[in-house]
Amino acid sequence: MNKHNIIIAVVDDHPIVIQGIVSLLAKYKNIQIAGTFNTGRDFMSFLPNNHIDVVLLDIMLPDDNGIDLCREIKIISSGTFVIALSNHTERGMILKMLQNGASGYILKNASVDEIINCIYAAVSGNIAFSDEIKAIIARPSLPELKGSPQLTKREKEVLQLVAQGKTTTTIADELFLSPLTVETHRKNLMKKFEAGNSIELVNLAKQHLIIKQNPD
Repeated sequence: MNKHNIIIAVVDDHPIVIQGIVSLLAKYKNIQIAGTFNTGRDFMSFLPNNHIDVVLLDIMLPDDNGIDLCREIKIISSGTFVIALSNHTERGMILKMLQNGASGYILKNASVDEIINCIYAAVSGNIAFSDEIKAIIARPSLPELKGSPQLTKREKEVLQLVAQGKTTTTIADELFLSPLTVETHRKNLMKKFEAGNSIELVNLAKQHLIIKQNPD
């Protein structure tokens, strides 16, 4: 694909971000904004009946995990290039986005030149990063390269409640388990994540997108 008539969609739950991107891209005659969307579901309803060359996709949406959504987009429209749009700089998150089929990753503070260059690189079949992301990708991180630990359904339930700051007794009551069983799950989770304490456990789980980050 050449650089002519690139049809773009922007998916972000912050109107000011969308407005800024649309404004930045407006001066490029070969770029056409086909639509802007505040939720993942709105975009997924639009995509099957509309041709999109590039989607600038927020990682954290109110109704969707952008990394999972990226996989869905590529299944429905394999020819659509997905470029992540985020404030998050965790290397593990960037790698997961790429593993799910993304063609690039841009920070929201990227310059217009960086955004345009990434769009052109993506439609040319290359992987594209804003400058700061290039530096992050260049730094190897063994824990992130190992991938996400495999958790049971019950471990995920316990982990979510731990992330909410709930005590062992409260978790036991909510899940109809004994406190000893909850503690066993907690210990297994810490072992799988190689975490030293509950705070580290939660932070690692957020990096792996097993539990939700705070919205960006």
